[in-house]
Amino acid sequence: MKVFSNTVTFNYSWEEVSTANWRKYCPWNDKSTHVVAVDTVSRSVDPATGILRTERLITCKQSAPEWLKSLMGGMEESQVLETSYVDPAHKTVTMVSANLTWSNLISVQETVIYKPLNDHQTQFEQDAKITALCGGWQRIKNNIEDSLVKRFRENAAKGKEGFEAVLAMSRRAFAEERERERMGVLQSQASNFRFSHAQVA
Repeated sequence: MKVFSNTVTFNYSWEEVSTANWRKYCPWNDKSTHVVAVDTVSRSVDPATGILRTERLITCKQSAPEWLKSLMGGMEESQVLETSYVDPAHKTVTMVSANLTWSNLISVQETVIYKPLNDHQTQFEQDAKITALCGGWQRIKNNIEDSLVKRFRENAAKGKEGFEAVLAMSRRAFAEERERERMGVLQSQASNFRFSHAQVA
């Protein structure tokens, strides 16, 4: 088994990050073009804890090296089951992912946690455990695990850059929406003011 770990600090509040997380694979993120589809399988809220639990099926274009894809049958797409837990009381988002494709040959168990560092920063912690289950020489298993750890490392920088873009666009969109609401209130107040003065006249 090989392990990949990564920690990143985002200069956005936990509220912003936990909200934008649902848009991580939207068109705002041009670094996630490998994601073909994101399907929500189930969603529920625990009435006792307020924790939102969501299961999503994520379908991706294969990004594994050609030699590994040929070894595994040449499949063009892979699927991952992601289970997330949003805990508003403790301000954490925990996402646990497992590969469904090639699961009899490779086990990729990933855990991601978002938690606040302060009112304006959020910490991202990523931990992936990669285990080659296929029989044969240990050298082949090591090569498979090393190749996937390398791919995680390469994708980490892209993932951070892509999510930064989503966070920036989300902040801008919310700011524009707040401004529209503010202008709507002002216009409504102005209309009421004119109407009341017209009645007096």
